[in-house]
Amino acid sequence: MIFKGVRDGRPYPDHGLSTRDWAMIPPRQVRMDTLTTTKKELALDALLADDSTFYGDLFPHAVQWQGELYLEDGLHRALRAALQQRNVIHVRVLDLDALSPASTGPSTAAIPAQPPVPRRT
Repeated sequence: MIFKGVRDGRPYPDHGLSTRDWAMIPPRQVRMDTLTTTKKELALDALLADDSTFYGDLFPHAVQWQGELYLEDGLHRALRAALQQRNVIHVRVLDLDALSPASTGPSTAAIPAQPPVPRRT
């Protein structure tokens, strides 16, 4: 198995990162069998092209969301690496789990409002 799973579409919310934003994220090594793709189809001509990364980022883009890694961009690069018998690739990973607000405690709506305490002079 090359990838952990194959999906058609992104299960996570839109992050709005531009190409320039992605370039600010340092690449890290990721095992390909931990990635779930967000594209079901592949263009064979793009896979076989010598200059397929000439105009794009050299590193694939992945999003970590709810503990899972989703390969958002770079399916052809990842598959090319797999065909070369590599099971680890360098990927830029946006960690949405780290950006999500922490789970909150109970609501404070049930606490009655109290008047302010007067200051002593």
